[in-house]
Amino acid sequence: MGYYNSPQKPSRAGTFLAGAAGVAVGALLVWLLFYSVPGLAPGNKEESANTSEAVKTNSSTEQSSSAVEITTDVTKAVEEVADAVVGITNLQAGSDFWSQTPGQEQAVGTGSGVIYKNEGGTAYVVTNHHVIEGANGIEVTLSDGSKVEANLVGSDIWTDLAVLEMDGANVPDVAEFGDSDVLKQGETVIAIGNPLGLDFSGSVTTGVVSGTDRAVPVDLDGDGQEDWQAEVLQTDAAINPGNSGGALVNLAGQLIGINSMKIATSAVEGIGFAIPINSARPVIESLEANGEMVRPAMGVTLLDLAQVPRTYREETLKLPEDVTEGVVVNSVVAGSAAAKAGMEQFDVIVEMDGEAVGDIIELRKHLYNEKKIGDTLAVKAYRNGKLMDFELELVDNSAL
Repeated sequence: MGYYNSPQKPSRAGTFLAGAAGVAVGALLVWLLFYSVPGLAPGNKEESANTSEAVKTNSSTEQSSSAVEITTDVTKAVEEVADAVVGITNLQAGSDFWSQTPGQEQAVGTGSGVIYKNEGGTAYVVTNHHVIEGANGIEVTLSDGSKVEANLVGSDIWTDLAVLEMDGANVPDVAEFGDSDVLKQGETVIAIGNPLGLDFSGSVTTGVVSGTDRAVPVDLDGDGQEDWQAEVLQTDAAINPGNSGGALVNLAGQLIGINSMKIATSAVEGIGFAIPINSARPVIESLEANGEMVRPAMGVTLLDLAQVPRTYREETLKLPEDVTEGVVVNSVVAGSAAAKAGMEQFDVIVEMDGEAVGDIIELRKHLYNEKKIGDTLAVKAYRNGKLMDFELELVDNSAL
C-alpha cells in the first residue's frame, strides 16, 4: 500500500496574522485603483472635468489624423485638364404635333468637347462632327454648370471633327496639346467627358493605350456599308455615348486624342477609339481658319448614279446598260481643274487613276487619301455613251 502525508490543522495565531495581512493588501489595492482612474480621486471637481475633457480631445485628435488625402498621377492629370472639358448639346427645331409648325429648339443629342484656345475674348472648342451634325443651335456647358451659346466654325465628316467658337469671358481653362506620336502601348490614359448625356459632366475613366495605329471601318451614310477607314487610337478606357468629342489625356494632363467611338456589341468589352491629336491638329487649324478642311479639289458638284432614275440614265446620260455604278457631275465650277480639263455637266465618272469609282464616298476616299494639291488626277468618264479620258491638275479646294 502506499503512503501519503495528511494536512496539518493551522494554529489560531497563524490564522490571525494571515487575515491581517490580507486586509492590508486589499486596502493598498483599493487605494491604488482609486487614484489611478481620472475623476475618482478626491479633490477639485473642475480638475476632474478638465482631465476627462483632455481624454476626449486626445481621442478626437487621433480620429482626425486617420483621414489621408491621396494624390496620384491620375488625379494630378485630371486637375490639369478637367475644367477644359465641356458638355455639348445639339439643339434642333421641334414642331407642334397638331399644327406641324416649327416650334422651339429642342435638345436632340449631347456629347462632349475640349476648349483648346481662348484668345481675344473668343474661346474655341473641338468636338466630333457627329455630335453637332444637323444642329440649329449649340449649347456648351462649362465645368461649373454654366451654359454658353456657341457657333459652328466648321466641321469635317471624314475625320469626324468640328470646331465651335463662343464667348471666352468665363472660360476657366484650356487644354494643352500633347504628342500622340510618342504614345506607347500600355501607357496609362484618361478619358474625360459627359457620358450618356446625364448630369455626369467631367466623368473620368482610366485605361491604357491598346494600339496606336488602328484603321477602323466607318459607315458615313448609314447604309450599313463601309465608307471610310478612320485612323484612330485604341484604348480600353470606358468611352460611352456622350463621351464623344471629349478628352483623352496622358498622365501629364496633355490632350493626346479626341474620343470618338466604341465597338458596342455583347461580345466586345473595352474597345474604344480616339482621334490622335497629331492627326486632328491640322484639321482643327484648317477648320478654324477656313471653316472647312482644305483638301485637293476637282471643282465639281456630284451625285451618285444610283440616285438617278433609270429613265434619265437612258435619255439624258445615255449610258450603256451595263454601267450601273459611278458618279454624275452635276455642275462644273468655272476655272476649276475639272473645267480646265474639259469636263462637263452630266459626265459620269467611273474610274480615277485606274481604280473603279462606284459612288461619291469612293471618289472622295481616293481624292483625299491618295492625292495632294498640285497632283495630276487621271479620270475616265462617260459622255453621251462614250468613255472619255481627262487629266486634272488638282488645286486647293478653298480657292474655288
